Amino acid sequence: MYETILLNQSQISSLMTMKEVIESVETAYKVHAERKVQMPAKKYLFYKKFKGDLRIMPCFIRGMDESGVKNVNVHPDNPEKFGLPTVMAMIELVDPQTGFPISVMDGTWITNMRTGAAAGVATKYLARDSSEIVGIVGAGVQASTGLEAINEVMDIKEVRISCRTCKTRENFAKKASEKYGIDVKSVDTIKEAVKGVDVLLTTTPAREPVVKSKWIDDGTHINAIGADAPGKQELDSHILQKATIIIDCWEQARHSGEINIPVHEGLVRRSDIHGKIGDVIIGTVPGRTSDEEITVFDLTGLAVQDIVTAWNVYKKAFKQGIGQKVNFLE
Repeated sequence: MYETILLNQSQISSLMTMKEVIESVETAYKVHAERKVQMPAKKYLFYKKFKGDLRIMPCFIRGMDESGVKNVNVHPDNPEKFGLPTVMAMIELVDPQTGFPISVMDGTWITNMRTGAAAGVATKYLARDSSEIVGIVGAGVQASTGLEAINEVMDIKEVRISCRTCKTRENFAKKASEKYGIDVKSVDTIKEAVKGVDVLLTTTPAREPVVKSKWIDDGTHINAIGADAPGKQELDSHILQKATIIIDCWEQARHSGEINIPVHEGLVRRSDIHGKIGDVIIGTVPGRTSDEEITVFDLTGLAVQDIVTAWNVYKKAFKQGIGQKVNFLE
């Protein structure tokens, strides 16, 4: 009998650690660079009346025979107006041999974790080995998972966190200090969170640059997460013009990543892109080449990250007998 396994968020989070999600994301970037992935750029539905959008993200990985699709929303007003997360998602895993839906699972936790894990992977390959200080702009869920992932790959001595709301950043600093046993400071300005750090994580929905070029020291590695739709931009374009730019996918980055506005304005061209993070992982493109180099990872989020991670969740759930079984064809 063909059955679909349904998995909720608490079940999924009990099956995977951040370390395992980082490994899944690194595998995803690797197979993407090896051209083993069929993955159209994400498609958007814009709900302008409600200030939100829905993204559809399909993927098939040849060789691994893993396939699926994620639907994910971004509605920034959700927490305040409805008590819902800004980002929510569902993932359907499909058996490529039959097309049967072998699992339907919450994708919210996976989205948050794999986004953070991507910053961890990039930091592993692009930050200076001597890096100790992390700056974070924005104090939401992706700031939290980003710090969790960076902490897996870097010996952090100090973190500086900035966001618009004093209480939010102070709560973030308190919880992170207790969780990781490191010095996490709440700072009043973005400049204080940026100046003098080794690794910077930006996680805001900004539509105008909030990080200035003059604040970025030589040798800084930047994980730019916040720009995930057309018109969004967190970094001063001058940063990109003097940095080594690594992307996850050109089609998505030029359309909706950190580089989307500079590309539209002609300030950044495809020839200015150093390569994909997957190319760095498999060694076809060098990563950091000097301690003085500024590196920027433009992270848009790829369906292959979700699907590799979700299949690893499914395999564990199947083996351990976790989840509700449903026959949708009855």
